[in-house]
Amino acid sequence: MDAQREGKFQRILDAAIEAFAESGFHHCQVNKIARLAGVADGTIYLYFKSKEDVLIRVFQERMGDFIAAVSRELSQCKTTEARLRTIVKTHFTYMEQNRSVAIVTQLELRQSDPRVRLPINSTVSDYFNLIEGVIQQGIQSGEVPKIDTRVARQMIFGSLDEATTDWVMARSPRTLTSGIEPMLALFEGALQVRKSEIK
Repeated sequence: MDAQREGKFQRILDAAIEAFAESGFHHCQVNKIARLAGVADGTIYLYFKSKEDVLIRVFQERMGDFIAAVSRELSQCKTTEARLRTIVKTHFTYMEQNRSVAIVTQLELRQSDPRVRLPINSTVSDYFNLIEGVIQQGIQSGEVPKIDTRVARQMIFGSLDEATTDWVMARSPRTLTSGIEPMLALFEGALQVRKSEIK
């Protein structure tokens, strides 16, 4: 994709995030996305097959970027404690700084429609694999006792996911990042993380 097409593609994705967050996926019209993106209605269909395809690509692109950022941060970490902190801090910070993305991922993407659910599974799996990798590294280093990595990943992802949904739906404004330390303490306690001498 050339630079001009890529720029328009990203502009449409940004517009779709705002439109879906504001109106909800089912109530959002494609012409609203086009208007916010500053393009003709028909232009949307030069890049996407359908409104469902726009939603899928929003998740794949934005969450793909997020997962890549987490992966880069994790590569700099030396201990299980640091890796867990990176996951919690990056997750909460990203969602707090991108509230519209959080609304779309936490509320609008919870679709029973397999046309939406199935194409996003590989992106979700990438995140699961990152989390499981952190647990496996902890076991290998002796910082975490031998446990079922899948169950541990379910606890970590499920807690982050629920905390983010709770924040999105909260009636009183509050920060999501205020939950970093309590969540980290919960994970370290549940995983029985042993402190490493490495800093």
